[in-house]
Amino acid sequence: MQIITFGCRLNAFETAVMKQLANEALDDVILIHTCAVTAEAERQCRQAVRQTARKNPDKKIIVAGCAAQLHPEVFAAMPEVFRVLGNHEKLTRETLLHGGRVQVGDLEEPQPLLPILKQFDGRDRAFLQIQQGCNHACTFCIVRQLRGRNQGLAPDQVIEQARIFVQNGFSEIVLTGVDVASYPQGLWMITKRLLNEVDGLKRLRFGSLDPAGVGDEFLDLMAKYPALMPAVHLSIQAGDNLILKRMGRRHTFEDVISFAEKLRQVNPLATIGADVIAGFPTETEDQFKQTLTLIKAADIAHVHVFPYSAREGTPAAKMPPVPKNIRAQRAEQVRVLGAIIYQKWLDKMVGQTVSVLVEQNGTGYTENYLPVRVSKGLSGQIITGCIRGKEGNELVF
Repeated sequence: MQIITFGCRLNAFETAVMKQLANEALDDVILIHTCAVTAEAERQCRQAVRQTARKNPDKKIIVAGCAAQLHPEVFAAMPEVFRVLGNHEKLTRETLLHGGRVQVGDLEEPQPLLPILKQFDGRDRAFLQIQQGCNHACTFCIVRQLRGRNQGLAPDQVIEQARIFVQNGFSEIVLTGVDVASYPQGLWMITKRLLNEVDGLKRLRFGSLDPAGVGDEFLDLMAKYPALMPAVHLSIQAGDNLILKRMGRRHTFEDVISFAEKLRQVNPLATIGADVIAGFPTETEDQFKQTLTLIKAADIAHVHVFPYSAREGTPAAKMPPVPKNIRAQRAEQVRVLGAIIYQKWLDKMVGQTVSVLVEQNGTGYTENYLPVRVSKGLSGQIITGCIRGKEGNELVF
């Protein structure tokens, strides 16, 4: 079965699960693994269905994942689509391989027990899903409707899966989920267990973390364990406290600044990434400038910015909107600022001795997640060298 994957690291992990469940069955099928975080993401998935069907008229098209969970009737109405599977149904061998044309069930039921993955093809770092769903209520977000409530993989299965990945040659593991910081059994507990119990684990990272769930325990672990990489990506979203409150976020401007200061006390070269929404409903120009101020003050190296996109059925969609052109302009301002800070971080790294995980495309990433162009080393290896300069958006050994 061929799978075309859209969206997040969670989808990448679940794609590997589906490949293992199919076990070379469904060789006449192409599965479109969808994303629905924005309306544009859904549109791209529908477009992919049509394009894939045109290019592969002899194949059956299965649509699965978040967009299928949200709008099964839309995909079922497409003549190109053979079957539609929800987020639970795609992870059960019986429903993946057999059953009715539309199988999209209730997300309040527990997620199916995931198998231990034996392979994670096509990647140099392994993603490990430890958590699923979300119990929070951000007013702009539709993910809870797509993934259900917070559930966690059993700690012993997390450890076993990590050991299998390391035995299969992965030097770096990324813990992923919808809301990783809310791992029900305790994120810092499982992090400490991984670092203590998985022999050969050289690097550990996290997917995007809620700032409200990251604090002194994370900093203590980073100070103690060299394998916990000095880079963290936060779902900050905005810099103004009133906008954060209207978003339903649980952190403040001051929380992020305090965390950034403490992080750099542990490691001056530790980097922060951030997800940012530009032009959230009701956002004034002064409130937007608070986001720029936060990005500067926290010295955020990696900024992922999105102009606000209304999702039907969310509280924010009913709030007074910011005009689309203003949203786009603000997003561009964030991109420009982010690019300036990113280049300063590259400059800061020149002359530093770093270790780099070599990737398949001839680049790699430092401990603090900055890209390095490498001329030696096999994919998946970790090599060490001194940064002698930068070229464009990359560092160079």
